Amino acid sequence: MIIFGIESTAHTLGMGIMDSKGKCLTNTKRSFFVKKGIHPREAADHHADCIHELYDECLTSAKIQEKDIDLIAFSQGPGIMGCLKIGATFARTLSMKLNRPIIGINHCLAHISIGKLMTGAKDPLTVYVSGGNSQITAFAGGKYRIFGETLDIGIGNMIDKFARELDLGFPGGPQIDKVMKDAKRYIPLPYTVKGMDFSFSGVLTEALRQIKTHKKPIPDVTFSLAENAYSMITEVAERGLSHTGKKELLLTGGVAASKMLRNKLEIMCKERGADFFAVPIEFAMDNGAMIAWQGYLEHKAGRRQKIKDTKVDTKWRTDHVDVFWE
Repeated sequence: MIIFGIESTAHTLGMGIMDSKGKCLTNTKRSFFVKKGIHPREAADHHADCIHELYDECLTSAKIQEKDIDLIAFSQGPGIMGCLKIGATFARTLSMKLNRPIIGINHCLAHISIGKLMTGAKDPLTVYVSGGNSQITAFAGGKYRIFGETLDIGIGNMIDKFARELDLGFPGGPQIDKVMKDAKRYIPLPYTVKGMDFSFSGVLTEALRQIKTHKKPIPDVTFSLAENAYSMITEVAERGLSHTGKKELLLTGGVAASKMLRNKLEIMCKERGADFFAVPIEFAMDNGAMIAWQGYLEHKAGRRQKIKDTKVDTKWRTDHVDVFWE
């Protein structure tokens, strides 16, 4: 079976093609350059402008023809309404044109499933960290339960805002990694963990104040911001392992590209005797291949959708999905 997946939840339009054996035939994408934050209409316009060209590129890269597609999957939520609608409309049109089944899937669960496929993790506690999401989740009782999450903004959003305020570039993660290499010392910043949850708005506000008001060196503040944010994630992840009794930890989502975060989690897992897995960078960022693979898993397990059931859901939570494919 050949599965086409389309991802359009935010600034990245991604298309991927997977086969039913878990082989990625292609994983192409175009990202909307976010200079002053994501403008929903402009991001949606970007996706609409390049979607057909990207589709042709996707088929060429995979070395298949349109008629070879057996299943069409798309990100049904959560995400930005306009962006989601562009992907959903394209998927519906393709489904009707080719007379192929369509399936809308939860973007967050796709990050988990592609991570498990690419790393070999079986039953992990998952640290899912991206622009819009920061969650500690694990499978229990028929759903992926949330054992900790952000109380305000996602860690990726926090990093991007910090980088944007300092004109470091987008995405912010790689930029702050470069800047913090020149850090000389740690500067105390808010460290907010409340039970099993965490908050990033306070550390962001104070970090910017230290630079703009107190004129502290940008590399020092950048390092301190990352040190606190990633340590908060690691602390809650360790509690999650203790609470669930899981013996594996999977790091996935766009911020999984951070070497500092990977290092912290790997050390923590080693000390606890747990196996650490991190999704390959290609599949860490939002991408179409993960949508295709999640679509295959659900279709194989018997899920079917009609066109009328493919309305997008901007607030579709991870723990609201009944997991029947595990």
